[in-house]
Amino acid sequence: MQTEADYYALFEAYQRGELAAGARANLEARLGADPRLGQRYAEFQELTTTLHAYAERRRTRHTISALHTAMLAADEAPALAEEQAGGLSYSVNPRLSISRTERRLREFWSGHRATMGVAASVAIMAVFSTLLGIEWWRAAQTQPSLYGYNVMRREIARIKKNQDDLKHKVDSKIEGVQPPAVVDGKFSGTGFALTSEGYLVTSAHVIQGADSLLVEGHDHQRYHAETVYSDIKHDLAILRIKDHKFNGFGRLPYTFKGGQADLGERVYTLGYPREDVVYGEGALSARSGFEGDTAFYQVSIPLNPGNSGGPLLDAQGNL
Repeated sequence: MQTEADYYALFEAYQRGELAAGARANLEARLGADPRLGQRYAEFQELTTTLHAYAERRRTRHTISALHTAMLAADEAPALAEEQAGGLSYSVNPRLSISRTERRLREFWSGHRATMGVAASVAIMAVFSTLLGIEWWRAAQTQPSLYGYNVMRREIARIKKNQDDLKHKVDSKIEGVQPPAVVDGKFSGTGFALTSEGYLVTSAHVIQGADSLLVEGHDHQRYHAETVYSDIKHDLAILRIKDHKFNGFGRLPYTFKGGQADLGERVYTLGYPREDVVYGEGALSARSGFEGDTAFYQVSIPLNPGNSGGPLLDAQGNL
């Protein structure tokens, strides 16, 4: 499997004309048939154009700096000769003189002014084009979140419940009977243990508006829990099991991943969109979340209502 460096080496050899006729024809056929390879080649061309423009600016700046240094050295030479002659000088008709270095600098500027302007403009346009392309790509890759869907689903259930309550109250007043007891709605999600002492992590929208919380383990034992921390903005909640019969989770089978995950790294989920645990597999598609927030990752993975709050694991089982 070719890496990004292998593709760039192949493209560079192609641009320099170092590929054999057969390899060159094969690459051109692949560029015409494979849109992803064509996109890679376009990105390579854009990158090399930007780098060449930057190198040209560096060379021009170095040349100007060298000429400036030489000009300063030439200006200091007459002053030194005057000091050696006793510091006396006399001129009947003083005139403005231009040193050889300054004259060379002016000639260079006159001859290359247009080239320097074009190079600077190309470099600026390349940088802005690259930034604009990255933003377009990031906007195209942004996937809609399930958070809004889950919140809307809860809000619709609440409105239906209020309507049913109102209907029962109206019926009771009309018929003179007591309304039947209303069963409150139940919502479920997924969570994972933070410590073996009974602290868990889930999504804030999973517990939002709940008057009681029940945690069910893999052995189908249920425990009462309470919220110890909730952050609606980042959709994060930490719970603590408060039942006296709870004896702890034991040794947790996972750890927290240290450092940053790699782009394209395989990731996995375990969740409860239904009674049985459901396994999901996908990949890390961006190192930042919505609007470039580097506190989040963007992943491409199939999810269902009920997966909310579940863990995201790497191939080694790290969170």
